[in-house]
Amino acid sequence: MPVRKVVSRRISPGAYQTLALVTVVAVIGLVLTGAAVRLTGSGLGCPKWPTCSTGHIVAPSRFHPAVEFANRVLTGTVSLAIALAALGAFVRAPRRRDLCWLGSGLALGLVGEAWLGGVMVQHRLQPGFVMAHFLLSMTILLDAVVLHHRASLLDGVPVAPVAPPTVVRLGRLVPPLVLATIVAGTVVTGAGPHSGANSSDGKVAARWHLDVHRVTQVHGALAMLTLATIAATWWLLRSRGAPHEAVHRLQQLAEAASAQVAIGYTQYFSGVPPLLVAFHVLGAATVWALAVRFSLYLGSGAGLEAPVRAPTAARPAPAAA
Repeated sequence: MPVRKVVSRRISPGAYQTLALVTVVAVIGLVLTGAAVRLTGSGLGCPKWPTCSTGHIVAPSRFHPAVEFANRVLTGTVSLAIALAALGAFVRAPRRRDLCWLGSGLALGLVGEAWLGGVMVQHRLQPGFVMAHFLLSMTILLDAVVLHHRASLLDGVPVAPVAPPTVVRLGRLVPPLVLATIVAGTVVTGAGPHSGANSSDGKVAARWHLDVHRVTQVHGALAMLTLATIAATWWLLRSRGAPHEAVHRLQQLAEAASAQVAIGYTQYFSGVPPLLVAFHVLGAATVWALAVRFSLYLGSGAGLEAPVRAPTAARPAPAAA
């Protein structure tokens, strides 16, 4: 009789958890390269979509088209990571519906981001489209962080909060405050000096006619309110004897948020240099990811599984003397 050999194509929970983490890092990297396109004035380096320009599928050998086209190529690389995370949810053993939905959300978000990027180029970097493009990337990052968190939970084990209800509610305020600060920051960007287009080529994008000083004040006030909420949550966690992991995650968030505020004030008083703006964009994505990660742990940290380790071989019993 012929022997039927069944080859398993399933992904283990530990491997999928690692894949989800790689996706989070890849999305943050994509946000940073998108900022590099804007800050180098390369946003219209490739004025056509999906090609670079008329008669050129790839970018010609000039700086601005090369930067813009490199970002498009990197988008393809990140697309591969997201596609693997989306497909991996369906071949993970055991398959879980929540991971399948979150993985599918990543794929849909990437499609929307690519489409919105093309619309943004067609409308010559209008601030509203640039703002929507960045906020959609924050939504994709949110999905990736939630996916990684859910992939870290034990299969079939109920989750439970790791802190008292008061602390959990306060911790859940942090991500909305961070998001409000980010939205205000995009408004500042839409009215600020970095249009994303190369003025030397005569391609100057429109700007919002807002008082940059006033909108920056709103942005800064939201950032300080977020820091105050993080500090209050820190005090409650320490006084209520919260788990070490919760305090550790909040410490990471507090350090990233403090550095982000310091960079923000430094760039404002130093004339908004592009390099500091790039660090500020990276900080925004990092703080957003850490805020969501901390809030998720407060509400369901008791269901987190232990790190996956390779099984160790049993040691033989010592021989009797």
